[in-house]
Amino acid sequence: MGNGPLQITSPAANITGVLNSRCTLFSSDSEDYKCVTIIAVKRASAAFSLLGCSFMLLVIWLFRKYNSLAQKMILSLTVAALFDSIAYLMGEVIPDGVLCNFQAWWLTYFDWCSLAWVCCITVNLYFNLVKEIRTDHFAVAYYVAAWGVPFILSCLPLFGDYYGPAGAWCWITDDHVAWRFGIWYIPLFVLIFLMMSSYIHIFYVAKQRVLTWSGPYDPERERSKILLTLEIKPLKWYPSVYLAVSLFPLINRLHNAFDPSHPVFVLTLLHVITAPLHGLANAIVFGLDRETWGQLNFTSLQLAFQSRFSDTTLIKEYQPGPVRYMAHLESDSSDSCDDGTGAIYSSTVTSRDRRP
Repeated sequence: MGNGPLQITSPAANITGVLNSRCTLFSSDSEDYKCVTIIAVKRASAAFSLLGCSFMLLVIWLFRKYNSLAQKMILSLTVAALFDSIAYLMGEVIPDGVLCNFQAWWLTYFDWCSLAWVCCITVNLYFNLVKEIRTDHFAVAYYVAAWGVPFILSCLPLFGDYYGPAGAWCWITDDHVAWRFGIWYIPLFVLIFLMMSSYIHIFYVAKQRVLTWSGPYDPERERSKILLTLEIKPLKWYPSVYLAVSLFPLINRLHNAFDPSHPVFVLTLLHVITAPLHGLANAIVFGLDRETWGQLNFTSLQLAFQSRFSDTTLIKEYQPGPVRYMAHLESDSSDSCDDGTGAIYSSTVTSRDRRP
């Protein structure tokens, strides 16, 4: 026993101490509830996004929406958004270190992968509809651009040790604001502007081709034009999705750049609500597709599950019936068969059974 008074630490005080040691979002100790709120909302948004991506993958698998190049690109976009959601679900505010750098790299890489796949989808539609070029041979280039280029971009801050705690998750720190905007926000909004401009041009060309007619009538070509027009209607929302979920993060990062010592709770809250919602927003856009929406009913889902798990289709060898070759005894049958024989494809009926 010591000379001083005995100090008893309550469980609530221990929890507060843990929060104070981990939460660095707000400077005042009395604002620990804000940290708890921010982390809980971040996890909830990421969970909804994860569920949305899982739903998309289930529908793609059930209805086999992975055959065409466009369907494969949407599948890849869904996978990228799924892994991006997992990064936002990682723990609480992580201190600077290996795990923090890994989370920051993970977020940067899959954020870029998601954006790159939306850009590739836009480019693919432009070539198909405006230039009328088949793009199946561009598949390798799309995969390199959407998976390879983001890997290089996400590694640049890692080599410079620019990753660290940056609010509710780890990313490029407040000390390297130029890297934040150079590696993400400026390219993001430039690409969104270019994609939206491309969609405006695509819609204009599609409308003009549907309304005008020249040359000989080709039903297959006209049908392809109508199908492409229907296909781009839901896809036009993907750039809008990225604009919507990136607006509040941009505003919050701009405020952090000018006043990093005084974060605003409302801006941070809107940031953590919208930033992890890529997957959920993509799932909503995916559901806007007319064909997909028509398949989301009990009967179609039941048939799809049966097709996947209880396929009873059997392929059997064809068994022909017995064939008998009989000599024709009637003289009048010689007109129909010059060689005096006839093939009767039945096991019970012969030439003797037929009567004049």
